[in-house]
Amino acid sequence: MNQFLFLTSWCVPFYSLMGALITLPWGMGIIRRTGPRPAAYFNLLTTLVGFVHSLLVFKHIWDREPEILVINWFQAADFNLSFALELSPVSIGAIVLITGLSLLAQIYALGYMEKDWSLARFFALVGFFETALTGLAISDSLFLSYALLEVLTLSTYLLVGFWYAQPLVVTAARDAFLTKRVGDLLLLMGVVSLSTIAGSLNFSDLYEWAQTADLNPVTSSLLGLALIAGPAGKCAQFPLHLWLDEAMEGPNPASVMRNSLVVGGGAYILYKLQPILALSPVALDTLVVLGTLTAVGATLVSLAQIDIKRSLSHSTSAYMGLVFLAVGLEQGGVALMLLLTHAIAKALLFMSSGSVIYTTSTQDLTEMGGLWSRMPATTTAFIVGSAGMVTLLPLGSFWAMLAWAEGLVHVSPWVIAVLVLVNGLTALNLTRVFRLIFWGKPQPKTRRAPEVGWQMALPMVSLTVVSLLLPLMLQQWYLLPNWESLDSYVLFALLASTVIGVIIGSTMYLHKAWSRSRILAWRFMQDLLGYDFYIDRIYMLTIVNAVALLSRISAWSDRYLVDGLVNLVGFATIFSGQSLKYSISGQSQGYMLTILVVISVLGFFISWSLGLLDKLQF
Repeated sequence: MNQFLFLTSWCVPFYSLMGALITLPWGMGIIRRTGPRPAAYFNLLTTLVGFVHSLLVFKHIWDREPEILVINWFQAADFNLSFALELSPVSIGAIVLITGLSLLAQIYALGYMEKDWSLARFFALVGFFETALTGLAISDSLFLSYALLEVLTLSTYLLVGFWYAQPLVVTAARDAFLTKRVGDLLLLMGVVSLSTIAGSLNFSDLYEWAQTADLNPVTSSLLGLALIAGPAGKCAQFPLHLWLDEAMEGPNPASVMRNSLVVGGGAYILYKLQPILALSPVALDTLVVLGTLTAVGATLVSLAQIDIKRSLSHSTSAYMGLVFLAVGLEQGGVALMLLLTHAIAKALLFMSSGSVIYTTSTQDLTEMGGLWSRMPATTTAFIVGSAGMVTLLPLGSFWAMLAWAEGLVHVSPWVIAVLVLVNGLTALNLTRVFRLIFWGKPQPKTRRAPEVGWQMALPMVSLTVVSLLLPLMLQQWYLLPNWESLDSYVLFALLASTVIGVIIGSTMYLHKAWSRSRILAWRFMQDLLGYDFYIDRIYMLTIVNAVALLSRISAWSDRYLVDGLVNLVGFATIFSGQSLKYSISGQSQGYMLTILVVISVLGFFISWSLGLLDKLQF
């Protein structure tokens, strides 16, 4: 039975695809009498089957060697297009995480969107969303991974634009789609180039090729930068990071999956590309620079946000920056561990923040306060999720960052400073958000806010338990670092940064009337962080204006040069025709004379051009 489940684990993505297809009659309005909820139940059932299947396989996979399944898709002459699937502890574990979080997010969505008229359409999109993610987890082919990333981008676009009647939602969906297109186009160039150079796009073949590959520095650098661009867009890294902030206009259950799983999907591809990226020192240095800038910059920007979802979304970009930094330093195992701990903690934070938004009907932090006694389950979930994000003993992110610091304390000690800074600022931001939402005096919108119903509370409580048990899971999987080899100074620095961040965050007071400082320097710093370092305005002044100028030049040339030439030919034809009709005499000798004159003129020009050509040759 275990062997059968293992060999059929590649079918898990088709479970959610089947659920999405079954959901379509309700989503398209073909079935109306039953309401949209049966569609949600079908999708939940298929996700549950996929979760149970992958979980049973995961329990018995640790003593098995990874197995590669190669599927030949198209073959003609010397052209052979195939893709491979990988069944390993990492890929099956990723499927367990994806289906588990998707199941909880869908149960959460039943309560959050119970009054939404298009609930069936939402669950159909979530089904396609889950299909792309689970397929990405077991894909051992760069070609298949790229195709699934495109499906994931389309699903993200549709989920962000779910409430398409709102102008801000339409703008956010469009910006998210177009921003990812930039990275995907460069990634496609890298995929095509790599298929030509290496002769295969299966990761197992690429790893063998990379061991003996001898590329010139320019080729390896361009190839590495192209392969980085796609994950950089998916993971909202600088300068392709603005889409994740705008994507918060979509439904919160979709934000739960987007900030925990979607960004992790791009980072997972980057992890699998690590042996190829190692061929280019320029690519590795670019990963380090991008990761560092995004980790520090996005964490600083999150401190200036007064929207609860946007504050948390910027911290997602920051932690994906740490993953980029880990891959750039060739610490792939630590990157995977950080992705695991971040996904669970961030999903819990977005569930708790969505519960607050649901009961208060606001996302403004300055309009909240005093919810801890009214919403105990939501408060507990936010505390556990926040503790899981920072290095607070003994929760998950503590071990992930400690394992990272253990391997780099002597090789790259400056990375420890980046970890300490990002960890401290994250602790400060989460404490600030917690204090504004749950502490203090109740505001008019929070004075009578109740706790959410069981459909939203059950996923939060379940994920809270999983977050608390995560260290035991890591110990069972032998992923915890050895206490004897830990550096006490690094351990103290990480814990101290958390404590200092919590202390400063608990003393920050933000009043709506005092949100703008009267001191010019502080006001400039507030605006700089609040407007995301003015990157959107820099885009407007540079790229947008350049494209607009080129468009105006193209429109002018099309109107006056291309159309002008065509109109000139047409006018000349009409004019000559009108002129000739007055010279018609009806005599054949007149027609012959006209033909002879034209032939003589053409012959003159031909002979003149041939004579000029002979002179040039001599």
